Amino acid sequence: MRISNTVIVQKRIPIRKWLPILAMCMIYILLFLGSFGYWLLSKSLPSLNGEISIQGLQAPVKVWRDKQGVPHIEANNLHDLFMVQGYVTAQDRLFQMDLSRRQASGTLSEVIGSKTINQDRFFRTFGLHRAAIASYSKYPKEYQDYLKQYAKGVNAYIQDAIAKSKLPIEFTILGYQPKPWTPIDSLTIGKYMAYDLGGHWEGQAFRYYLLQRFPKEKALDLFPSYPEHGPDIIEKLQTLQLDLSKSFASAVVPHPFNGSNNWVISGEKSVSGKPMLANDPHLSLASPAIWYETHLTSPQVNVSGVIFAGVPGIIVGHTKHIAWGVTNVGPDVQDLYIEKRNPKNQNQFLYQGKWENAQIIHERIKVKDGKDIILPIQITRHGPIISEFAHSQKPDTALSLKWTALEPSTELQAILLFAQAKNWNEFKQALTYFHAPAQNFVFASTDGTIAYRANGKIPIRKKGDGLLPVPGWTDEYEWKGYIPWDQLPTWVNPEQGFIATANNRVMDHSYPFHLTHTWAEPYRQSRIIEVLQSKEKLTVEDIKKLQVDNKNLQAKEFNPLFVNLLNKQLSTLRPIEQQALAQLKSWNLQDDKELAAPLIYHMLMNKIEEFLFKKQIDPQMDKLFDGKFGIVSQLIQNAASGKEGPWIKEKGGLEKVVLESFKQAIDQITAKQGTNPSEWKWGEFHQITFAHPLSSVKPLDLLFTPPSSPLNGSHITVGAAGWKKTGEVNHGAAWRTVVDLAHPLQSWNVVSPGQSGQVLSPWYHNQIDDWVTGKQHLTSMEPKQYQADSDLLLFTPE
Repeated sequence: MRISNTVIVQKRIPIRKWLPILAMCMIYILLFLGSFGYWLLSKSLPSLNGEISIQGLQAPVKVWRDKQGVPHIEANNLHDLFMVQGYVTAQDRLFQMDLSRRQASGTLSEVIGSKTINQDRFFRTFGLHRAAIASYSKYPKEYQDYLKQYAKGVNAYIQDAIAKSKLPIEFTILGYQPKPWTPIDSLTIGKYMAYDLGGHWEGQAFRYYLLQRFPKEKALDLFPSYPEHGPDIIEKLQTLQLDLSKSFASAVVPHPFNGSNNWVISGEKSVSGKPMLANDPHLSLASPAIWYETHLTSPQVNVSGVIFAGVPGIIVGHTKHIAWGVTNVGPDVQDLYIEKRNPKNQNQFLYQGKWENAQIIHERIKVKDGKDIILPIQITRHGPIISEFAHSQKPDTALSLKWTALEPSTELQAILLFAQAKNWNEFKQALTYFHAPAQNFVFASTDGTIAYRANGKIPIRKKGDGLLPVPGWTDEYEWKGYIPWDQLPTWVNPEQGFIATANNRVMDHSYPFHLTHTWAEPYRQSRIIEVLQSKEKLTVEDIKKLQVDNKNLQAKEFNPLFVNLLNKQLSTLRPIEQQALAQLKSWNLQDDKELAAPLIYHMLMNKIEEFLFKKQIDPQMDKLFDGKFGIVSQLIQNAASGKEGPWIKEKGGLEKVVLESFKQAIDQITAKQGTNPSEWKWGEFHQITFAHPLSSVKPLDLLFTPPSSPLNGSHITVGAAGWKKTGEVNHGAAWRTVVDLAHPLQSWNVVSPGQSGQVLSPWYHNQIDDWVTGKQHLTSMEPKQYQADSDLLLFTPE
């Protein structure tokens, strides 16, 4: 038998014939992934119409969402009003709310992991959550009930979202579900805002570090003023040794430009004949916005404005009778005490010659994919020991923190009373419940009254003035009470017809009580006054324009000085440096995004700071340099007036400091924007991003964070826009509002980037362009106005 071999020949298909097939496969895959991704994102979008039943409601509640996504909540009683406010806010901002309470209470590591352990240690040590628990017990039962109803509303949404798999996509990405909301969560967020608006503990620590590291004259050169009882305190501090760079390397420090603008003008200065009020609080800029705009109405209240997501009520806003706004007073309400520890018992501290037992609290920090951490916290008579939160060493001395916000306080009661006030006396009475943070309140009413008040608990010290840590082993430096309520700075209907604050010094040196040493530089407030005085009568459009004003009054003072000093060295400047100098000479002092001069000026100021401090001040301590920008201005001003301090003198004098810093600034700009100064632009460097909390994880930034936009202004202009050294703008007025009391049921507003935290919502980033260009939308409290072309969502009792 013959067996034949069969040869099978495989015919090759040319690759060009496969390409269309592969391309189609890729298209189908991308379409599938895109559709799946869209489905994941869209399924969490909230219901904006129809009917939702909630257990515990007493009567139906209507929610109308206007064209900007602002909810107008109509309820028959306060019980239902706050319950639905909780539900509706959670619809738009649940992930932000959960992240906010976790940050404030020190529970981020439970869902993020080991990266946030030190941050959790820090806030557990500070004890914002403990302070919130203590505060809750101080509220009357009716206000506790309002907090409970708000929490019930949030939890009704959480339960519904979990049941229907509609939680925001961030929860899926991080792999967890939110826990039930509690009244303490709302109060903890409030305590965090008190922390974010500061009280200068970091400045005390920094100045202590200066005294330990540098000669006395050089250290004092960076003080905002000479400390009261200075020699006595300084001598005691220099005998003690604490490694603060180790203690506070991972401390969470509030943004240095946290503050605000507000002003109010009388009817005599307004075209409408009634008072007008403007406010733009300056805080971190991110996605979503820190503020949430809401209109609340019931038989008891009718109020519109903004609140922090996670808190009931309206903290800044207006009713049909009044309007109010806030800026940060920034008083010295925090003191660091140096505590002497018993070498034989680490939990005892010396006071008046005796060893006192500290209260010991053990906080459990849960860590995702890691072991739980037990954090022992020592609380002395002054407050928690904060100098050891990130390390376990127990030296013989430690720093404890005394702070007004760690005491029980009742700000929510004040907030809810604001909405019911009809005149200045009633509003002022509501302020008795507002303790921390201390705020500059401006007020206007339809009866023609305008007023101002610096309100909050501000301590009176037996000795010392808040500049330095003080001995905790003696009673010499204890607080002996607070500035009497009836002696807090207050003005009503001043002759000039307006009141303006921008975190500036609010009282002259004749005021009998100490407020703070660290005021904002006066340039923003001076510019506001300059504009308000420029016209006999002002319109709403004038006020809106002023809120984004870009004139740099600091440059008005410093730019001629810099130009003069650089002119003296003109022959040493390279051609590109001479061209850059020409830009400064012709500058109109506007921090305009299209101009080169503001870029050159701000980079020069930045390089002066680096030239003076970079190689001498520990980077870990630099972040505690409270009021640094004002101190740099002070050093320049002193040197220009012939009082050159050691920091500038050691660098060869002001002329050399400016020359060398200018050259470094031009080199840095050239590397980024080329060799033609006439083509340089402030806005190419200075850009707003509105980063999302998850944007640091690539490529999630492409999903959650919008494209950057060039931006006018700076941290020194009324149109505030603070930036990182990379140029990314991360601080400013996420909320701007203008109210004309001639039309008290409406206001002009912008919340950037938008109302919603849901990435596919039409209100996620829709207000960025308006915010950048200074436009505002009209929010009306008139039902005929906000109900027109709006969605209606009806809430009914279950």
